[in-house]
Amino acid sequence: MPLAATGALVGEAAAKHGAVAAFNVITLEHVEAVIAGAEAVTSPVVLQISENAVKYRRGQLLPLARAALTAAEAAAVPVALHLDHVKENRLLRQAADAGFSSVMFDAAHLPYEQNLAATRAATDWVHTHGMWIEAELGEVGGKDGRPPLDAHAPGARTDPDEARRFVADSGVDALAVAVGSSHAMTSRTAALDHPLLSRLDEALTVPLVLHGSSGVPDEELAAAVAGGIAKVNIGTALNIAMTDAIRRCVADRPGTVDPRTYLAAGRQAMTDTVTRLLAVLGARG
Repeated sequence: MPLAATGALVGEAAAKHGAVAAFNVITLEHVEAVIAGAEAVTSPVVLQISENAVKYRRGQLLPLARAALTAAEAAAVPVALHLDHVKENRLLRQAADAGFSSVMFDAAHLPYEQNLAATRAATDWVHTHGMWIEAELGEVGGKDGRPPLDAHAPGARTDPDEARRFVADSGVDALAVAVGSSHAMTSRTAALDHPLLSRLDEALTVPLVLHGSSGVPDEELAAAVAGGIAKVNIGTALNIAMTDAIRRCVADRPGTVDPRTYLAAGRQAMTDTVTRLLAVLGARG
């Protein structure tokens, strides 16, 4: 199937008051698992490669991007490629030629005016190259080993009025909002601020994105989609599933030396996780 565009998938989901799931991938097994899980429920999906994943791959974007592109084009469901949490302009400028239809430019750690200026410059470049751009306002927290922000700390939540100005002045196509989730959570205990999400949905005309979704319980995820979230980012949930499955496999077969044995178990566990989460999000058909 031809490569899908992230903006089109998110726009279609938002128009139906639904959400498209975007899974962060690190290995080829991640890529295969996400596509297999999406095919199992006939759902479109977004494959995300983050700047941190590129750093893990020794700073090289193309090896994983080319593999994801090839797998996406062979999929039986629409699959888009998204470059996630980009801070370096050098990496940003590789996106168009690597097959990505969208990027998330991350300047949320900067003071408001610096975030706006950096995001505006990134938006101008991205739009010139025919891509869709997402930004973040209010810091979700939990990235790069940093602890989650306190719920009442300055900047820990996205202000609706500030968000309206930010979107208008930056020109972004979607906004990741801080409403109570945090990146890299290994327990599903996050409680979202649904009244704030409702105000953000009323204030903005661009799709809203939820980061740190792995730490959000199923019922909270479903409520977030009903409340206006149109793109749900998921990463750590896949890593937990893969790691747990590999641990069990190696414990059950201590003499195993062929990585295909335990990687296959990890890939299947991630596939099952993708299928389950897509069902929670109502992303079928």
